[in-house]
Amino acid sequence: MIGALLTGPVIFALVMLFSIGLMMVEYVQMSLGKSFKTAQMLSVTSGLMLYLFMFMHKGFGMDIKYIYLVSFPVLGIFITLLYEKNVESYSRHPYLISAILYAALPFALTNFILFTSTGEYKPLILLSLFIITWSSDVGAYVIGMLFGQKKGHKLFPSISPKKSWEGFFGGLFFALLTGVLLFIFKLTDFPLLHMIAISLIINLFGVLGDLVESQLKRNFGVKDSGKLMPGHGGLLDRFDGTLIAFPAAIAYIKLCSLI
Repeated sequence: MIGALLTGPVIFALVMLFSIGLMMVEYVQMSLGKSFKTAQMLSVTSGLMLYLFMFMHKGFGMDIKYIYLVSFPVLGIFITLLYEKNVESYSRHPYLISAILYAALPFALTNFILFTSTGEYKPLILLSLFIITWSSDVGAYVIGMLFGQKKGHKLFPSISPKKSWEGFFGGLFFALLTGVLLFIFKLTDFPLLHMIAISLIINLFGVLGDLVESQLKRNFGVKDSGKLMPGHGGLLDRFDGTLIAFPAAIAYIKLCSLI
């Protein structure tokens, strides 16, 4: 991810298109299995188009009107359901739409901080968000393993029995520390208070994102979203926190007019 971000916008976009496509496939297969194959392909196509058109608009000045083309595969999803003989078609089809909102939209929104208003590529802000996320995850894992496993206080046992409050505060500390260090080393030009606020947002919403995906997997009776990385699951397992945290952080950055 770091290499792609720093190499250039086209390489990063290709990596993200691959990642979004795989996450969406993991999501629809986990929620729908082998049902609605055509609709699943249309859902993934919609998500990829959403990211690509947003990227082309922000980075290369493509007219935003082309994003309306995304509506065609979305409408196609509903048309294919007309030919489904499965009586549960209309009770289960929302997963085809939520896949776009859950796995594709968050990273499509990153283009609003990846490029300036003039289309200049500025990867360090997004890289900072990733670094804070990774630091939070590492802090939560290390502190949780050291202090939260045996006699710790469970964070949300009904959804994720292994997560503890000790791990939560460990992740929070690491996230805030990382935000301060990013300010000191000037990876971004955001004021210190804003870096602390962004770190707090990423940590809190990242935990929620982790719990959301854990609940999703528990609901469908699976341990991992995919098998891409043995022992670690799929890409959805790796990006779960960012899917909730990044939209919240980007909203804060834009609402505060930081860029």
